[in-house]
Amino acid sequence: MPKMKTKSSAKKRFKVTGTGKIKRKHAFKSHILTKKSKKRKLKLTHSTLVNDSDSDNIKRQLRLK
Repeated sequence: MPKMKTKSSAKKRFKVTGTGKIKRKHAFKSHILTKKSKKRKLKLTHSTLVNDSDSDNIKRQLRLK
């Protein structure tokens, strides 16, 4: 049986923290930035954690489970 491959899109988008949680970046920060406020763009800059309801699906894509 060959090894299971990870999803290439998932390994580019997500990182696993030391405690096993999954980190992600915010969306809506790539273009059409002139109409967004400075406060909104600053909040989108920082990374955040994936919601618990989505983490099982992403762990399966990363072959962590």
